[in-house]
Parts: sequence; structure tokens; C-alpha cells
Amino acid sequence: MLYKKTKVFIGNNLVILELNDNFKSYQNANCLFMSEEKLISKKKPAYPVSDKLNSYLNNYNRTIEIPIFYEDLLRFSGSIVVYDSNDEDSLWVRVYYSEFERAEIDVSLKKVYSILLSDGGNDIFQYLNIDAVDYCTFGNSKPFRIKVRNILNDNFTYFYVKKTDASRIYGLELEHMLSPYNLNFLVYKNTLIEEHIAGIPGDVFIKDMLPNCSEADKAQLAKEFVKFNERCMIRLLGDMRSYNYVIVPTHDFDHVVYKIRPIDFDQQCYEGKLKVYRPQFFKENYQMVELVRSKLQAKSVDQYKIEERSIVAKRIISSGNRIKRLLKACLVDEISTPENIEILKSQIHELTLDVSFKNCTKMGEVLNLALDFVKRNYQDVSMKQIMESKIKSPI
Repeated sequence: MLYKKTKVFIGNNLVILELNDNFKSYQNANCLFMSEEKLISKKKPAYPVSDKLNSYLNNYNRTIEIPIFYEDLLRFSGSIVVYDSNDEDSLWVRVYYSEFERAEIDVSLKKVYSILLSDGGNDIFQYLNIDAVDYCTFGNSKPFRIKVRNILNDNFTYFYVKKTDASRIYGLELEHMLSPYNLNFLVYKNTLIEEHIAGIPGDVFIKDMLPNCSEADKAQLAKEFVKFNERCMIRLLGDMRSYNYVIVPTHDFDHVVYKIRPIDFDQQCYEGKLKVYRPQFFKENYQMVELVRSKLQAKSVDQYKIEERSIVAKRIISSGNRIKRLLKACLVDEISTPENIEILKSQIHELTLDVSFKNCTKMGEVLNLALDFVKRNYQDVSMKQIMESKIKSPI
């Protein structure tokens, strides 16, 4: 097994640790892990939707005319800070509008809700109330979060209004096709509408709930983190720090099943460092990495990684023409910098030894080859082969 040297701080002391791909390290389990390397140093720009990507979105009914744009929501008159249940700043502010504008905005947002989650008709307007429009002051996309409540029973849900970004759209589509989950979103000109992804924010779960989980729950969470880590790397989804994914608990008949879902997709295929696409290397995920280290043996980690690669390979095949059309648009799209492309293709070549990566000039080519590599090497892997250890990972 190859070990990679990593610089970390323990207290005020810089220590060199050896960390391998199976999450095993020689560090003390009680020390605080903080990587010296800054994985993301610059703010990512938003990329426009190309004609080919727009054609793809039209073909799969992702585009539809909506009555309000992101810029319209920026015309708020004032705001107040939204605090969480612990009276801490949530990094969201609740905005308010002039009386005249608020009436028009409310109707438009109800229409967007109807288009996104219903039949697009106006009949349901009488049962809906826009309880809140919140604006996030943190992150790249600076989204608006819309709270919509049914006045008959007080059930409510959220959706988000964001600026259109080609990277985010590619990320949403790949998540829709290559993960166990379907995503609902709409694009119209410079505005992106996203359905809310329900779950417990990863940072909140790690801080407040993980310490109270049973040992069996912790082992299951460790398994899910390995699979989540692998899935992000395969489809090049970056920046999965703990606040960019949610933990979704589902009660089965005799236990709770935990799943991990990403909620932020704007770092799809942009950064050059391969580590950015592996959640295990973010200090915010240290406790999850430590969970893997303490609960899973190296053979189990290898098994779960191969399982995830195999099922992603099957999803690539089952996606058929849809993923081919998406990748065709991505192959010619400008969604990263030449420097990032050079770094990433070199690092993936070192990992896979596939010389095809050396010839890439677009980030879409790197993504296409990465998915093709997984499909070629894992589409015929069976569970029997995994359990009998007949399959060895080439990476």
C-alpha cells in the first residue's frame, strides 16, 4: 500500500503523517487534524450556459419560462439576520421588499413553485403563502431560499433561486444520473431554480448527533462516507466540506439507515487538485475520516470503493443517450482554466496510468475519460467477485 505524506498541525506543532487511500493514518485518534495545504485558494467564477448545454436542457425539459429572475429578488429594501436554534448567525438574512413589489414577487414565486413542483397552474395559489425570502451572504452562488407554506395545514417546503452557472448545471445533471437520487431543477436565461434537498447539514450532524450514535450506526456512517468519497472523485464533484452535504437518516423496520447527499454543485469539474474531489482531505471532514479509520478494515474500505465504482458504471450504462449528450456538450465547454486542466489531467494520469488523460485540453475531456475509465474497468464486476477478492483496484 502506498502512503502519502501529509503535513498537519497538532496543537502548535507541525507533524508529518502518512495517510493512505484507505483512510488509515498513524496519527493519534484524539488530536485535531488541520491540513496545512489550502485546497481551494481562489473564488470560482460562474460560467455561462453554452448553446449545446442549453439545447440539452431543452431536450430534457429543464428549461421553461418563469416570471421572475434572480436579479429581481436583489431589489430588497432591507434585511434582518436569521439566527439558528442556538442563537448563532446562520449566514442567512431575511429580506423584505416594498409593499408594491412584495405583492408582485409573492405571485411570481407562487408561480415558480407551481411550475417546479406541480402542474404549473394557478389554482393552488389560494392555498399558498410565501412565508420568507432569505438571502445567503456566504459562498459563491449567494442564493435566495424561498419558504412556501400551505395555509390549510401549515406544511411547508423550500426552493432556491440562484444565478445560472454551467458548472452547477453539469453537477446537478450528473448527480441526477449517477447517484441514487433524482434532482428537480429549472433553468431560464440567467436564473436557476433548485428544489430543496432535505437532510441534516453535515457539520451540524458531526457536531451534535454523531457523538450520540450507536457503534453500529457509526460503522454504517463510515461505510457511507467511503462510498460518498468515491462517488465524488469518480464524477469530479469538488469542495464537499461538511457544510456542503447533508446526512439523511431513514428509519427502517429495525434500525436507522444513513445516506450522504451533496447539496452544493458549483465545484463540478473546476479545480486542478485531485484532492479537492475527495472529501476525505478536507479538515471539516476529519471526524468522518477518523470514523472510517476506527470502524473499517482496509479490506472493507476496498470492498466499498469497488462496490461504488461498479454501481456508478452500471448507472453510466443505464443513462444511455442522456449522459452521452451531456458529455458531448461538456467536451467543448469552457468550465475551468488551462492551469487547472493541466494539473488535474496529470494527477489522474499518475493515479490511473491511462495515457489518454495526457492529451486532454478541456475539463470535459478529463471528465469523459474518468467516467469511461470507471465504466471499462467496473461494469462487469459482480458482488461474488468482490467478496472473493478476485477484483483488484487499478487505482
